[in-house]
Amino acid sequence: MRNLLVICFFFFAFTSIAQQPAIETTKKDSLSSIEEKKEHPLSSGYYPIGFFDVDLKTLIKYNNYEGIRLGIGGLTNDKLFEEYRLGGYFAYGFKDRAAKYSLGGAVRVNKEKKAWINLYYADDIKEIGTFDYLTDARVYSVFEPRLVNIIQFYKYRKWYANIQSELTPKILSEVRVEHSNVDNIENYFFLDDGFAYDNYQLAEATVSFRISPKTNFFTNEDGTKEYFDGFPKISAQITQGFKDVAGSDFNYTKFGLKLDYYIKRTDLSSTNILLEGSLATGDLPLTHLFHSYPNQPTKDEVLQRFSVAGVQSFETMYFGEFFSDRLTTLQVKHSLRRFKLTEKWKPEMVLITRHALGDMKNRERHLGIPFSTLNQLYNESGLELNKILFGFGLSFAYRYGYYNLPEFADNVSFKFTFYLTI
Repeated sequence: MRNLLVICFFFFAFTSIAQQPAIETTKKDSLSSIEEKKEHPLSSGYYPIGFFDVDLKTLIKYNNYEGIRLGIGGLTNDKLFEEYRLGGYFAYGFKDRAAKYSLGGAVRVNKEKKAWINLYYADDIKEIGTFDYLTDARVYSVFEPRLVNIIQFYKYRKWYANIQSELTPKILSEVRVEHSNVDNIENYFFLDDGFAYDNYQLAEATVSFRISPKTNFFTNEDGTKEYFDGFPKISAQITQGFKDVAGSDFNYTKFGLKLDYYIKRTDLSSTNILLEGSLATGDLPLTHLFHSYPNQPTKDEVLQRFSVAGVQSFETMYFGEFFSDRLTTLQVKHSLRRFKLTEKWKPEMVLITRHALGDMKNRERHLGIPFSTLNQLYNESGLELNKILFGFGLSFAYRYGYYNLPEFADNVSFKFTFYLTI
């Protein structure tokens, strides 16, 4: 109870100092129209070539399992079909020497509600313990910061069908059904009914919503266009797994709730508060439980761990260190007004604090991967000095409290940051 009060104190303390409303941001919703993508090809992550919009996020990546990953992917646009689109990607990892791909299509069923029905097949890898909100904004960056440090993946092959729509201009929704075959890359086994599973099948149905109550719009001859991306944003998602459906192995339920609150003030400072809770019940392997997005490489020396800092990750938490079936996290970033050293050189200082609290029932069912649970409050705080040169900056964080490690250097994170505005 005391730990929960600490989290609530941080949340309300930072909320109380936020007095000015948010101003316009550049985030694009995952359901934004193809027309918006064509107006801003680089900022959205798509580059149009004739009737095909190339997905820039598929071109090149790097991680510890695949090494360099090269690929190509994207979507057809309305120059080919207005009511239909085809899409997918193909990628190859040079370290694991394996191809990954996705292929599918969509049909628009309601233009006013931006409603599309999609059917896709995918064969790829994914990080163990991730929880994705289907309606989250797609924010394009030149590279994905955490990806270069991730060490634990699993393979999957899945079919999924979904319908995406805007129920109202302020409510995004997605309903998805999928069936997946999971093969563990790690030496991991999940005990269920006396049997140890190292691969398994899952059948799921997911309902996801995102509400932006303060988002405002104007209307022109082309329809309704968003011009004020207001906060807070509230995301909610529930997933139900069904045993014995198309050979699936487990029954389970997963819940997620997230509050993203951003305040921009007249003195040009800003505060971003991210509060998130996740819960899983039933029979669920470690691959589909939760971590707190750790980003500390598992190496001995501080300089050996020097890498790229994430956007919403725990920089002092080591990969594979903690997993939970119930998890609450709070992240607060306070950006000071940028320092105007010259007309073009304006570094930015950001003060950061992050906290996590979780637990896990029946931990003994997970074999082969050693880990701890977050049944005490995890704390880290630090700062970033961003945009020092060509979008690059520096990040420092320190781990303290119950999970403070005996050696000082093991509690320290020192990394570079990269923020590039296109």
